[in-house]
Amino acid sequence: MKAEMSRDGRIIVVTVPITLRRRGGRTMIIAPEGMAVAPVSYNDDAVLKLVVRAHQWLRQLEKGRFGSIKELAEHEQHDSSYISKILSLTLLAPDIVEAILDRRQPDVLTWEELRKPFPMIWSEQRARWGIPEPA
Repeated sequence: MKAEMSRDGRIIVVTVPITLRRRGGRTMIIAPEGMAVAPVSYNDDAVLKLVVRAHQWLRQLEKGRFGSIKELAEHEQHDSSYISKILSLTLLAPDIVEAILDRRQPDVLTWEELRKPFPMIWSEQRARWGIPEPA
């Protein structure tokens, strides 16, 4: 780390050598060894988009715009199994959905985690991902 004063003496310029590393489709900043850095919460925007899409697709199915998941899949140009996995996100507990929409879900709640089968019982979902019961 290097610090310099500007010519007019009003600004201090601090230079910190960093490393950029790609992880899970994101670029992360890696600080030098021994430097204290506040942890950054990893809230996956992909999960937010998929939850929104799942609820949109469910509404379209409920309103009869599509007669089946297969019709929806053909319209969206996706495989039926992919559509079904996304639609399973509509089974998340309301407080978990709210946390995702507010971008305050736990870091473990990624698409990789949500694409695995998860419990339908809301209290079991919370226990699985370490989310406290709502007040």
